[in-house]
Amino acid sequence: MKAESAATPQGATPQTFVRQLRLRSPEAARVYLSILNGFQRFVTEHAEDGTISQDSVRKWIRDRGQAWPFRLVADRALLVNRFLEWMVSKGALATNPFADWKKESGQSAIIPVVRALLNPDFAAALKALQPVPRFGSFLGPVMREHVALMQAMGYRYVTQAARLLRLDRFLQGRADLAGQPLKVLIREWVNTRSTPQQQLDCHQTARTLSRALSRIDPLVENIPWDRRISQQARQRHRRPYILSETEFSGLLETALRFPSPLSPLRPQTLYMMLVLGYCAGLRISEIVRLNVGDFNRDDRTIEIRGTKFFKSRRLPLSHSVTAALQSYLSARRQKGAPMHPDAALFWHEGAAVNRYSQVTARSLLVGVLRRTGIKPRPGRAGPRVHDLRHAFVVNRMLAWYREGINPQSRLLYLATYLGHKDINSTLVYLTITQELLQHASDRFRVHAAQVLQASTGGRNT
Repeated sequence: MKAESAATPQGATPQTFVRQLRLRSPEAARVYLSILNGFQRFVTEHAEDGTISQDSVRKWIRDRGQAWPFRLVADRALLVNRFLEWMVSKGALATNPFADWKKESGQSAIIPVVRALLNPDFAAALKALQPVPRFGSFLGPVMREHVALMQAMGYRYVTQAARLLRLDRFLQGRADLAGQPLKVLIREWVNTRSTPQQQLDCHQTARTLSRALSRIDPLVENIPWDRRISQQARQRHRRPYILSETEFSGLLETALRFPSPLSPLRPQTLYMMLVLGYCAGLRISEIVRLNVGDFNRDDRTIEIRGTKFFKSRRLPLSHSVTAALQSYLSARRQKGAPMHPDAALFWHEGAAVNRYSQVTARSLLVGVLRRTGIKPRPGRAGPRVHDLRHAFVVNRMLAWYREGINPQSRLLYLATYLGHKDINSTLVYLTITQELLQHASDRFRVHAAQVLQASTGGRNT
């Protein structure tokens, strides 16, 4: 595909594009201009005829991928895409390569396309992005009816439906398996999964599907629970990392220094997200869904609406968390963010809905963990963002022990605060640390001594 020269005729220059954006921050305008000028220089130097084309844009993506982390490449690609769309609207460019790739791969977002372009076999990677029909396999109708039935019964059934869709996609690519017994299908699917957790997901999906099929045909054998797969997954499961107060203070300092020239409010945003995760135990999904009107500064509460298990809850906040939220709202107002009650609390001007997505928020918070040195740079090792919620539970238990309160009597309150349907879900978060074990041992020793004295009549033994 050929396009217009990188010289951008008709005045469609990076300077004109950035000027019409009317950015509030002069620094953001300078950064935008630097990125776009760098893109144009690369195209001029590396394209055979100096034109913006699929080939030249792909070369730029590959070159930047060798120098920058993926998150930075994706951010810069989003800006270049906006610039190229603007050039098309001005008649300075015939088509936008990113728009062509999105259409070719059936994607509505840029980031999956950028990831595919970084693949050495980019053509195959783009083809793999093409969506297949939902529940289009030979077992698809059964899966679709089962999901509809469970949702009609009041279950969200999001996770289970996603697993069934993954199985459906696999079966659509393996037409040779049509008509094979369910155990054979699942065995072939499990063999494509590499980790014990993925294999456990396959096994759970197989059991779900076998129950759905047995309701239609009683001769279909239910797949029994495989303890071996479950045990292997538990053995490989990453233990929660309980942040100390010192480590958390370091996280907050790193968040406030987080480099973000294109989004000046981002350091304060990441700081506040960390505070709500560590001090209020909120899930990342709950954090990004918060609106300005959910925070009531008069009674120091925050409303968590329509979360897991279809529940909403109103949480009391400590004085320090309330003060941090009020400070964040002041900074937010100064940056020109909307302040009406339905506006996103964590406002993101560059997003389509002016709200951080779970993926973006989690990626940025992981970046803070890495910059602090708590999480290793490569791979998926080290603390996770969700470990903030685990730390909240452990710290709450420690606080009760220090105050002389019996934590067992407060577990129901803790479960309600966390949005759990029962204390069994809360106990999953109760990671035994050395300090927690010491407090529990000290309390048991005092209690056991009293019982022993009562049973022996106070005699020394």
